[in-house]
Amino acid sequence: MNQDFINLTAENLASEHLCCIIRSKKPHPGVEAKRKWLSERLEEGHVFRKLNEKATVFIEYAPLEKAWVPVVGDNYYYLYCLWVCGSYKGKGYGRLLMEYCLADAKEKGKSGICMLAANKQKAWLSDQSFAKKFGFEVVDTTDNGYELLALSFDGTTPRFAPNAKKQAIESQELTIYYDMQCPYIYQNVEMIENYCKINGVPLCLIRVDTLQQAKALPCVFNNWGVFYKGKFETVNLLDVNALKRILDK
Repeated sequence: MNQDFINLTAENLASEHLCCIIRSKKPHPGVEAKRKWLSERLEEGHVFRKLNEKATVFIEYAPLEKAWVPVVGDNYYYLYCLWVCGSYKGKGYGRLLMEYCLADAKEKGKSGICMLAANKQKAWLSDQSFAKKFGFEVVDTTDNGYELLALSFDGTTPRFAPNAKKQAIESQELTIYYDMQCPYIYQNVEMIENYCKINGVPLCLIRVDTLQQAKALPCVFNNWGVFYKGKFETVNLLDVNALKRILDK
């Protein structure tokens, strides 16, 4: 098994692929948007570690105080993503990446690690059953089934910010909060804009550009949050069928 991993740095960010959408020739606008977003996060302690191959095998986490999520706590890491896809599954790469994160947290004297989950696994959230094998436990919940998992080293626990549990806004139109952390967001926004324009659906897109905006969001958020008729719907990116199901409510 190849155990050659690499961490993205300011020096290699421009030349390394970013795992999620792998392109060898033609640039992808979502990848370049993520690259720019990452360039401003790495100096904050953000970690992106990946298998040194053209494969979707990576982990991404950051100090909770600097993580663009409405979660609060002292001295934690927030785990955004842990993905192993395709033929690389079942070879122990996920375990190696999680063990790296745990060792990094302990070495830096962190109080623990936390991540967003749900009482039913969401497609765009990392595998919570895998995390629970390492001792992650539910430490906070929302009324609509989202959960905050944490692995505490010292007995302290993080929590959702109070505003994240609001799960409602005044606007009745389709409203989407997003940032540019995930390479798929660029094309998802483009698809939704085109669909809504063709079908006459009012749409409000709110790009989250600062840490302060992210911490103050009225919903749970990993890089995406969808509202319709004033109610929070999902953290999942949308295909056309998922979008139609929301609009038909």
